[in-house]
Amino acid sequence: MLSNYLIVGAILFALGLIGFLTRRNLIIMFLCAEMMLQGVALNLVAFARHRGNLQGQSFTLFIVTVAACEAAIALALILVLYRSSGSLDVSLWQEMREPDQDATLDEEPLPPPLPEEPLPRLTPAGREPRQPEETSHV
Repeated sequence: MLSNYLIVGAILFALGLIGFLTRRNLIIMFLCAEMMLQGVALNLVAFARHRGNLQGQSFTLFIVTVAACEAAIALALILVLYRSSGSLDVSLWQEMREPDQDATLDEEPLPPPLPEEPLPRLTPAGREPRQPEETSHV
């Protein structure tokens, strides 16, 4: 039974690692980091249950607490960086690197964003237009 939990935890960690290394969207990168933490937490709980003590479960509580703090800080960071650059692509934030570090060039740059289509405009609310008077033929 322990091996099943360890396999699922390892799969979660591996999927999170692959997603973190291959994606450039900051939100996806943080979600993949959370997935890696959940894989580790699952392994800790499985080992704790297998050994019959609560040490792994107490470590898991710390991991969940750190993950919640990380999510709050990540949300604030994402909002600030999106407002400054207008994109969540990590490769666009070259100005945040160290001064002596060379700029990183992507092999596949993202296509430029499409121009936004104008939204349809509704007529302003107010008085109803005057209707022509009906004539009755009796």
